[in-house]
Amino acid sequence: MRSYGVRDVEKMLHLPRRTIRAMVAAGFVNPARGMRNSLQFSFQDLIVLRAAQALADASVPAHRIMRALRQLRRQLPDTMPLSGLSIGAVGDQVVVRDGSHQRQVESGQYVLDFEGDPDGSLSVIERGRPPGGTASEDWFARAATLERQSLEAAANAYGQAIALDPERIDARVNLGRLLHEAGRHRQAERVYREAIAACGPDPLLLYNLGVLLGDAGRIGEAIETYRHALRRDPTLGDAHYNLALLYERLGRAKDAIRHMSEYRRLTRG
Repeated sequence: MRSYGVRDVEKMLHLPRRTIRAMVAAGFVNPARGMRNSLQFSFQDLIVLRAAQALADASVPAHRIMRALRQLRRQLPDTMPLSGLSIGAVGDQVVVRDGSHQRQVESGQYVLDFEGDPDGSLSVIERGRPPGGTASEDWFARAATLERQSLEAAANAYGQAIALDPERIDARVNLGRLLHEAGRHRQAERVYREAIAACGPDPLLLYNLGVLLGDAGRIGEAIETYRHALRRDPTLGDAHYNLALLYERLGRAKDAIRHMSEYRRLTRG
């Protein structure tokens, strides 16, 4: 089952890192731990995080949010796609729609219909979002669910989201990552470079491009790309870590130690 790091969650849910970590600390989600003790969220965790934020924005007390989210997690399928399932916040209630019915999470009571994707794909509806959202958002949500079913279908859906909103960095990041994981490095590189041209030198785009270049054995280009990412965001700990490994491979011990020390400083605690 695919997992998502903190930066993935930031981009996909548009939540600040401090909010994500606060929700973890509050016990709203209990993500797994990956390499170097990094937080690894499941897709179900993403759903719960978005629902928690929607309820918090609606000024729902924390104890009610916790109770609703415990019930929500029990009702979520273990596998994706969530066929026929939409989840949203209506007022101060978490509401789940399954097929033609819709119910409150806490009480199980059926309620009247609300906006949802007509094809039954996963939709996390934000408080204040205009009915129906935007076409680009719909394609992005569809692409995220399709990743587990079909690479081509997911890539096409991300492409549609980008065509409708060329400045969607999250769609470009996800598309590049998807192609990279599939071993389609040339296509992934093109996606990242087009994204940088269209959206500017976003640190996450640069970081992902650096990972891709490193995997392709283009060490010098990877180093320069990581350095560029750090000029944009000096707190990008994983870029320091990867740079340390690359410098170690080149025998540049001082540079490797410097970046590893910075990585440890940033991730301490």
